[in-house]
Amino acid sequence: MDIMDILSEAVSNNSSDIFIIAGMPITYKINEKFVATKTKPLGLADTEALVARIYDNVTVSSLDKVKKLGDDDFSFALPGLSRFRVNVYKQRGSLAAVIRVIRFDLPNPETVGIPKTVMDLADRRKGLILVTGTAGSGKSTTLACMIDKINKTRTDHIVTLEDPLEYLHRHDKSIISQREVHTDTESYVKALRASLRQAPDVVLLGEMRDHETISVAMTAAETGHLVFSTLHTVGAANTIDRIIDAFGANQQNQIRIQLAMVLQAVISQQLLPTEDGKLTPAFEVMIVNNAVRTMIRDAKIHQIDSVIHSSSAEGMITLDSYLINLLKAGKISSKTAIAYSTNPELMSKKI
Repeated sequence: MDIMDILSEAVSNNSSDIFIIAGMPITYKINEKFVATKTKPLGLADTEALVARIYDNVTVSSLDKVKKLGDDDFSFALPGLSRFRVNVYKQRGSLAAVIRVIRFDLPNPETVGIPKTVMDLADRRKGLILVTGTAGSGKSTTLACMIDKINKTRTDHIVTLEDPLEYLHRHDKSIISQREVHTDTESYVKALRASLRQAPDVVLLGEMRDHETISVAMTAAETGHLVFSTLHTVGAANTIDRIIDAFGANQQNQIRIQLAMVLQAVISQQLLPTEDGKLTPAFEVMIVNNAVRTMIRDAKIHQIDSVIHSSSAEGMITLDSYLINLLKAGKISSKTAIAYSTNPELMSKKI
């Protein structure tokens, strides 16, 4: 099976990921389920040949790189088909690849299940907005929808820093500069510092990976820019703890004060299987009000969940409340609601 046939079949099947690994047939991930093709299990020569064909479509990297370093990340596009984000790596002496399928068309927020409360946060003009969740929870899709809303409604300069680029945005009312780490710039930190000299109004930082990136991102938000970024955390309280814990004990008090000033919202999301065999996101939304700012400043992070629970009038919602709403709408089963709940025992009683 040629790599072009594999990519085409994945797109037509609405696959989210393609797995090319020795010892198993080509496998697609469709609605969180693995679907193996009827091809024979791949041998070492088969995987190397398929990976080599992938590199035929790439100018930013080479097969020599993965053979030398052991892994490689890049993205590429096939006109008329789709974009693909690729991770190639060595495993047990053979080459393997996992390919994420990214559609050319930007997703519609309503179609993919992003609530108005989340989309309204794109109307903010400054500060830090974080979208958090585990890998594959739909963070990139949520951010792409928010950036697209700004692009269509405001005359801003939007700078995105990603590793690698996923969704491609066309200039609309805004001007968009999209930079890929390792291709267009050396690192997130270097690109983020440079972006502040590029007259940005909005900055999308693909991931806050370390204390240096976090520090520059908060400074950017502090100086009047709207900054979006992600963390691999679940829940607003965990996210705030993760940011503060990235710094040494002697810096943490200063970081609490700075974070309390610049943070606008934390959106935490998960992807859930629906009753019709598809996927839908579930959200926890914390919008930073005076009470939350005080709690961050005074290191009372454990009290934030109670503020979210009691502030639905301000647009906040806990994950468990969101799950109950999905259950009442018939989108998910009670079993799914309990499995993804932050408090399964309490969720069982509510149901």
